[in-house]
Amino acid sequence: MTATIREMLRANCECEDVAKCILGLKALDMDAYKCLLANGPMTAENLGEHLNRERSTAYRSLQNLISSGLVYRETKTIDIGGYYYEYVAIDPLRVKEMLKENIELWYTKVTGLIENIDKELLGSN
Repeated sequence: MTATIREMLRANCECEDVAKCILGLKALDMDAYKCLLANGPMTAENLGEHLNRERSTAYRSLQNLISSGLVYRETKTIDIGGYYYEYVAIDPLRVKEMLKENIELWYTKVTGLIENIDKELLGSN
């Protein structure tokens, strides 16, 4: 992962790197998202098996993905009583739109900060 925007612009970044950077995700989180996308909805336990990780590790990645909006969970009822959760990946086209929206918000914020940088550097308000 590159350290600065300048380095990122110079590097040959992959789409996954951009998504991780913008959404604040880890490599395992992206692997989990891609696994759900490829295999359909699954439980944290099933996901852990697909990723060769413990259920608790898969669950942490799922929580990160839910927080970022890439995954949602559905409650499934068991006929004899009880329930369990299945996790579902959102459509990649929606991910693309989310990334664009986040970049536009970031651009607006940074542009506003830049407008006042001369005053801040000069120490005036």
